[in-house]
Parts: sequence; C-alpha cells; structure tokens
Amino acid sequence: MQSDWPTATLGELTINLDTKRRPVKEADRRSGPYPYYGASGIVDHVDGFLFEGEHLLIAEDGENLRTRNTPVAFRATGRFWVNNHAHIVKGNGLARTRFLEYAVLAADLTPYLTGAVMPKLTQGNLNKIELPCPPLKAQDAVIGVLGSLDDRIALLRQTNATLESIAQALFKSWFIDFDPVRAKAEGREPEGMDSATAALFPSEFEESPLGLTPKGWEVAPIGDLVEAVGGSTPDTKNPTFWEPAVHHWTSPKDLSGATSPVLLDTERKVSPAGLAKISSGLLPAGSLLMSSRAPIGYLALTQVPVAINQGYIAMLPGGQLPPLYLYFWCKANMEGIKGRANGSTFMEISKKAFRPIPALLPPPDIVSEFVAVAGALFDRLVANERTALSLTDVRDTLLPRLISGKLRLPEAQARLEEAIA
Repeated sequence: MQSDWPTATLGELTINLDTKRRPVKEADRRSGPYPYYGASGIVDHVDGFLFEGEHLLIAEDGENLRTRNTPVAFRATGRFWVNNHAHIVKGNGLARTRFLEYAVLAADLTPYLTGAVMPKLTQGNLNKIELPCPPLKAQDAVIGVLGSLDDRIALLRQTNATLESIAQALFKSWFIDFDPVRAKAEGREPEGMDSATAALFPSEFEESPLGLTPKGWEVAPIGDLVEAVGGSTPDTKNPTFWEPAVHHWTSPKDLSGATSPVLLDTERKVSPAGLAKISSGLLPAGSLLMSSRAPIGYLALTQVPVAINQGYIAMLPGGQLPPLYLYFWCKANMEGIKGRANGSTFMEISKKAFRPIPALLPPPDIVSEFVAVAGALFDRLVANERTALSLTDVRDTLLPRLISGKLRLPEAQARLEEAIA
C-alpha cells in the first residue's frame, strides 16, 4: 500500500496474545454471556472469558482472507473468548488498536497468505505486514472520522435489531404462545392491543394436528398456503447470460455476511438472456428467500425484483400467508425445517420436502393486523439499512485514502459532516 505516512510492520506495532487463545469444541461449551470469537466474528456465547478490554482480532485462516466478503479484522471489547482461528493483538503504544483495525482492513494481505486450498495467515507473516504509522495525534484524527461513521452504522444496526425483536416478540405472543386467546379464556383483557384487535381472537382452544390451537384456526401444508419456488444458475462460462448485467440475481452467498433481514442489492446480475434461462424468472420485491442448503436457514425479504439460484426456496407474495409473516414463521420453525433435510455431500431441504410441513393458518384479519404492525417496523428497518449502506460506502471510500495519508483530515472531516447530516 502506497503511503504518505511512515510505515512499520504489524509486529513492531502490536503486542501479540495468540498463546492465550483456547478453542473449545461446541459439545464442551456452556452457554453464557461472553462472546466466543472465530475468524469472522462471534460464533457462540459461553460462560467464561479469556480476554478483557479492547483488542484486535485478525483472521488466521479461511477463504474469506482472499474473498474479503466479511471484515478480516475487527475489534473485540469487554470480556470475551477467542478460538485459534483468529490472531489477537493490541497496540503497543506506537499505534492505537482501533487505528490498526482500519490499517489492516485497508491493507493487501495477499502477499502474506499461504496455502493453495485453504488460505492461512501465519503469525510470522502477520508480523511482517507493513502498515502506515503516523503520529498518534494523526491516528486519533483518523479514528475520529472513520470511527464516527462506524459508530453511526453500528447504532443503526442496533436499532434494527431492536425493531426486529419487537416484531418477533409480537409474532411469538400471537401465534406461538397465543397470549390474547389465553387472556380471553381466563376472562382477562388481552394486553397491548385495542378492543377491536382483541375482538379478532377467539376465547377457546381446540385440538389440531399441531396440538392445542385457537378455536377456528386451520392447519394446512405450508405449500398450500404460499407459492414456494426455486431457481437456477445460467451457464457461468457463457458471457451473454451475464452481460449486460441488468437483473438482480442472488445466491445464498449474498446472505452469508448479512447484517439485516432484508436484501437490497446482489453481488451479481444477469442479462435478459440469462434471466430467460431461469424458470422461476424475476421474483417480485417482497418475496421471502430461505437458503435451502450449505447452510439451510439464511432468511431475507427482498426489496428489489430478483432472480434466484438453486440454493434457495422462495416464498412469493399473494398467498394466504404473506412473506413478512412467513419470515417469523420460518425462524420459529427452523429446527423442524432442517429436520426434513437430507443429502450425502451436504444437507439440503428440497421444495418437495418443504411443502408438506404443517403450518397454522390464523384468520386473515389477524394476519393482516400483524403485518400492519410488523410492516411499519420493517419500513423503518429498511430505511435504516439503506442509510447504513450509504454510510458504509462513504467509509470504504475514505478508509484507504485516510490510512495512506493521501486524503487530508480537513477534507475528510467535511465529508464526514456531509454524510451524517
């Protein structure tokens, strides 16, 4: 990386704590409040911690070291555990830990990787990575600009997690725990709703194929309640299927590092000729995508018309259960969905196996009321995610120029103020 700042190696700028890492097999972990980190972030939560304070984690192995689909360097703060797939370092006084995070993200790591099949960044090569090292005052200024953008993005994503959890709690209350029905059965007024909404719910339960369910609510195969389709991949060696790149086309890779339950864009696009090769065609915005293999269970509500590959089951608008309702239904029933998967190379659930899964069908008025409430929350979530992506673009544009010293701080500060205005 060309730099107008002085440079130093990562080994000269950090204290390395790799010897204190300790992997724990999934079967041996006990759930707790402390994040358990791997090469690409948090993989679990456990009941103990190895580290405390602010540290920088850098991926040690994995294809992501080449593809960079998710950050290869990220800070961990507070108390946490780290396995042996992520190096752990902190600034030694010559460099701020957060500045090092940005410097590594801006660096080309390719010359330091080994392994033809599985990329690896050894500790020896990690220490050789050459990074810009401006004075601490300049590092703090860079952190001030990039950190402000990252903090704003993080706040938007935290807000979105709260909005989704509110909608999920409502779904659980109405359609899993049946709280309004239980309240009426016990002679109480249902909480958190007006009298008109409460009147939509029955006051009795009855036996059904799913056990005790609200009286009058039906049970039917999910395939009878929503149109579920799959997709395909046009020949990747035929350029006429991909150029001109016109229509959104997605594989589950687009959701692998997703920070939101909505799909706003795709990594690849197909040409009109490529779209013609996909039997399901262009699916309407508002469809629900569920990855059906490797792994099963990524979920996203599309915000643009999109074609899909064979790694998805898509649930389309227009059925008796709308995609927003189905998003939460899939989350609540994911273990049962995965239980119907099979395969020798990798587990997959086919549309044939998915469609017979029994689902509860509440009355349309109750479903519509839920969609009205949850939809308003998701409208805010989508707006927040669009803002977060816009700020991410600004940060990614500023990061390499700031880290190299080629963009002067007053200009960067002006870009920051414009972005967050």
